[in-house]
Amino acid sequence: MMNQSKSQILIEMISTGDEVLYGQILDTNGAWLSEFLFQEGIPIITRHTVGDNLNQLIKTFQTHSLVNDIIIVNGGLGPTRDDLTARAAALANHEILELNQEWLNQIERYFANRGKIMPSSNIKQAMLPKSSKIINNPIGTACGFQMKINDCLLFFTPGVPAEFKEMIQTSILPEIKRYYPRIERQLCYQLTTMGRSESELATEIETKLMTSDDINIGYRAAMPYVELKLSGPEKKKDELDKLWREIKIIVSDNLLFEGRFAQQSGFGLARVVSELLHEKNLTVAVIEQQSAGVIGHLLFESDAPIVKSEVSPLLIDDLKSIFLQILTKNRADIALGIVNFKEKNSQFTLIIATTNQILPINLKYTGRKQTRKIEQQTLAAIALDALRRYLLNKTLIGPNTWLEIID
Repeated sequence: MMNQSKSQILIEMISTGDEVLYGQILDTNGAWLSEFLFQEGIPIITRHTVGDNLNQLIKTFQTHSLVNDIIIVNGGLGPTRDDLTARAAALANHEILELNQEWLNQIERYFANRGKIMPSSNIKQAMLPKSSKIINNPIGTACGFQMKINDCLLFFTPGVPAEFKEMIQTSILPEIKRYYPRIERQLCYQLTTMGRSESELATEIETKLMTSDDINIGYRAAMPYVELKLSGPEKKKDELDKLWREIKIIVSDNLLFEGRFAQQSGFGLARVVSELLHEKNLTVAVIEQQSAGVIGHLLFESDAPIVKSEVSPLLIDDLKSIFLQILTKNRADIALGIVNFKEKNSQFTLIIATTNQILPINLKYTGRKQTRKIEQQTLAAIALDALRRYLLNKTLIGPNTWLEIID
């Protein structure tokens, strides 16, 4: 199946381990690899998970290698009995495990450098399929290795995230590019919106824009955000650029930011606000009620110049007086508040205050009932977007299908 002249390749990730299969841990390595390779123009076609079952692992390696060009296998390279990946790979290719003296020496040095003697169980990590080639692991004791099964190139990697990412970036990605030098790079444009539903955006965009079959517009809703991606081959960059300009015009009233903040949109919006505050040399104080500290956390983690973050469960009657006190006491340039939330009708007050101006807005959430966590994230997003819009001299509340301004 391997053909170095191919411009597009079929690549799959196989994650191993009962703890991944049964949801006891999240497959963060899979999510990271999918995003990383997508940005490199090498999108993964499929992902698959297999438990700690030797026969199932063997069968998976044999059958999946018949339909893919590359498989990246993650996990199962440790020193314990339930780490079966190397043995399964050897049996899938009808070969034996052999002691790799080079890697055994590396493991011994690893322990010696730490003043320890290598446990005998670690010898298992140097037992590799006969036809395999080592992939160095500068961080831990589990080496990676690569081999072919059914003319498919398989890369085997440890499950520890730091070791896995290092191996992908420094060894496996260059090897993929060496095998497939003519891979057609995929371009990806990303942005995040708030205030319109996924279906609303898709209907308008797909009604107004025509795209080629090899250009895709994707949507991902994660309340209160909708993320848009436009992707296609690099050879169509001019068409992609034109489409992207048109998409940004369509979503302009709801556009929060462009770029690769897509996986953590809350932090993405907070980073935008943080950058604006630093740019204008302004500090901010935050008072929250129902959002329960989410705004302060997002700003703090985004290195914003935040001088106060307080959760106040009490209703505030004299907003002007209280927020002027907060500004003065904390020497803040701006105070941001989201307070006086009423469970019965989902009304609340958003306030942005400076010593010269107090801007309270009474709002009502009109969307469907959400979990407490999503409700807090939504309120935080409304407040952060209002501050973003204030710093950009825009109206504080943009068009929003599930938000009503109360007189």
